[in-house]
Amino acid sequence: MTRSQARENAFILTFEKLFNPENSFEDMKALTEETEAFEIDAFTQTLYEKTEEYTGAADELISRYSHGWKVNRLSKVVISILRLAVTEIMTMDEVPDSVSANEAVELAKKYAAPEDASFINGILGSVIRGKKAE
Repeated sequence: MTRSQARENAFILTFEKLFNPENSFEDMKALTEETEAFEIDAFTQTLYEKTEEYTGAADELISRYSHGWKVNRLSKVVISILRLAVTEIMTMDEVPDSVSANEAVELAKKYAAPEDASFINGILGSVIRGKKAE
């Protein structure tokens, strides 16, 4: 499985969790295996779990850089993509920041409204510049 596919699978899990917060990772993993919806590899699991742990901090960064937009007003698709990408940028040094941002934009092009890709790109660009300034 490619890293792009693993990220997409982590995005799907993150998105699903917004609708079913009571489901554990193990529940969701069992369901994906039972339905053969997609595979969960080590990278998918790590990214998903880090995203769940980092949600509060990710939301703070998203709020800081999304001028005029509150996190709770963003679509579930956009917030899922942003949380995933911000987590990857801030916690996974082995992945170049530009790769994380580009992959998030590609997810937005596939799953979000047309204007969301540029919004996500702008937020992530600000997060990356803020990270480098620290």
